[in-house]
Amino acid sequence: MCGIAGICLRDPAASADRVLLQRMTRVIAHRGPDGESLHFDAGVGLGHRRLSIIDLEGGTQPIFSADRALAIVFNGEIYNYKELRAELMKAGYRFRTRSDTEVIVHLYDQLGAECVEKLNGMFAFAIWDNRTRTLFAARDRLGEKPFHYSLLPDGTFIFASEIKSLLEYDIAGKAQLDSVALDDYFAYGYVPAPKSIYRDIRKLEAAHTLTWRDGRITARRYWSHLTSRQAATQEVAGLLQEVEHLVRDSIRLRLRSDVPVGAFLSGGIDSSLVVALASEVSSAPLSTFSVGFTERDFDESSYARELAERYGTRHHEIIVGDVNLEKFPELVRQFDEPFADPSAIPTYYVTHAASRHLKVCLSGDAGDELFAGYPQYVLEPAERWVDRLPPALRRLLFGLPARLIPDSTRGKGWLRRMSVDGAVRYQRIIGVLDSIERRQLLRSDAGMHAEVNAAMLRPFFTPDRSAIESRLLADQATFLTDDILVKVDRNSMLNSLEVRVPFLDHRLVELANSIPLSLHLKGGQQKWILKQLLRSRAPSSIANRAKQGFGMPIRDWIRGSYRELAQDLLLNTANRSHDFVDAGAVRKLFDAHQRGSRDLSGRLWSLMWFEQWCRTCGA
Repeated sequence: MCGIAGICLRDPAASADRVLLQRMTRVIAHRGPDGESLHFDAGVGLGHRRLSIIDLEGGTQPIFSADRALAIVFNGEIYNYKELRAELMKAGYRFRTRSDTEVIVHLYDQLGAECVEKLNGMFAFAIWDNRTRTLFAARDRLGEKPFHYSLLPDGTFIFASEIKSLLEYDIAGKAQLDSVALDDYFAYGYVPAPKSIYRDIRKLEAAHTLTWRDGRITARRYWSHLTSRQAATQEVAGLLQEVEHLVRDSIRLRLRSDVPVGAFLSGGIDSSLVVALASEVSSAPLSTFSVGFTERDFDESSYARELAERYGTRHHEIIVGDVNLEKFPELVRQFDEPFADPSAIPTYYVTHAASRHLKVCLSGDAGDELFAGYPQYVLEPAERWVDRLPPALRRLLFGLPARLIPDSTRGKGWLRRMSVDGAVRYQRIIGVLDSIERRQLLRSDAGMHAEVNAAMLRPFFTPDRSAIESRLLADQATFLTDDILVKVDRNSMLNSLEVRVPFLDHRLVELANSIPLSLHLKGGQQKWILKQLLRSRAPSSIANRAKQGFGMPIRDWIRGSYRELAQDLLLNTANRSHDFVDAGAVRKLFDAHQRGSRDLSGRLWSLMWFEQWCRTCGA
């Protein structure tokens, strides 16, 4: 696990600035505290920070092809590297290291851009081909590892694992906030790829490759989560066996490491299953880590403790009280962009605790998105009825009353949701502020329409799919990649910890998406399949638990412990965010929340993070 950065110049006679590349690399030193290396060729510079996990002695990057025409910098892990290495050796390739990085460079030499299709792992890498003066970059299928870039007016291409590296370039001081991306942020709570909060900085989308040559870039999708593998059987017992086999094999591959591997354990279905199966596969006891809260409604630590005792793990428990927000400014700086998911805070604490004991942890993330674990996957009867109505009639029955009644009227939000199509409605269900609220809040009018913000969801809401299937697929492509995995990557890398996610093995994603929804939600039970696999491996108190989010008591904190902090970040007349949001609209939200009539903590938290981002990152 590492951090990468690079500069590509159109003129082969020009030299990349060594001091600048060193700055770009060192600003992400937390991603790789074990070493730094720079490589320069005709018109190109590659930087790398290393967190040593595999081949501790020989894996220093860049790594080269046999003729040194190819040079790679790589962030991530290739879990099937041993199998690929054996195939390449049969084809005549010789290896100088035991690292997975060298596997990629030889595979690219053999297959070109198609090499990514053989990789099972999480990755973002860049390969410089000196023969053609081409940079080839790729990002893993689900977007576990980030890749940010900017194509400058003169054709110069710069890239890095984090935005802060790009801001070290000449773009610093010129980087302008993208008002459309800001609107997306307040719609979703994050800035979805390929946009970033800055107008001239982009994110390479998950499952995409990118090629730069002579000042021009092209991008290509190489995989889609809409691709479903054919299950070996449609018989229930056989499907359960197939899922179990793939989860177990994914865990087996992700336990490959030259350093100890632990696991996060929340006490929920997903992490409990990962720990149970990892304990069965591993030859040594696992170290497990959980975070709890003094507020009982948010605390799952007792369930985690129960499972840890069953499997004899070396369990570490972190109880978080009112010290939570001490790390808030540091986290905002680390994320580089506004990010409104409150679970970023407890994720920081559990990754920090784990990093004090080891370098690698397994996580149960993605179980909800693959196996239908969220409440929004259970449709209310009214939604099923409404979706059968013609759009014009739906707007007349629900949209017109919503426009006529006062904003304070109970049920107004529900009427607005029912008046729109499936994609827009889902954006309103999962989002932070709807289009009307954003229109009242934001000073810019760029992109402030529900239809624009729901555009990335619309491809999944098609007539041939049910609403639940559409929501599952949309979450896998958007929320999972741009929220959950960003949260895990930034927090783990801030603490120099590698997090591996067994549920994101692409073979398992393809299988999960081929399973009938009737099994995902069998008998009204969410995550029925995973619960069946856990039933013989955990107490019924865990195996039959309902979903409990990994959240924070933000609602009460804004009214109590952190009211003064909230007032400063929301209402201070000198706030920098007031250049972008209407101060009067913010005060109305704050006052309504303090009265206790409505829980507006999600909206207020998104505004608090944005103000802190303006202060920390200099918008």
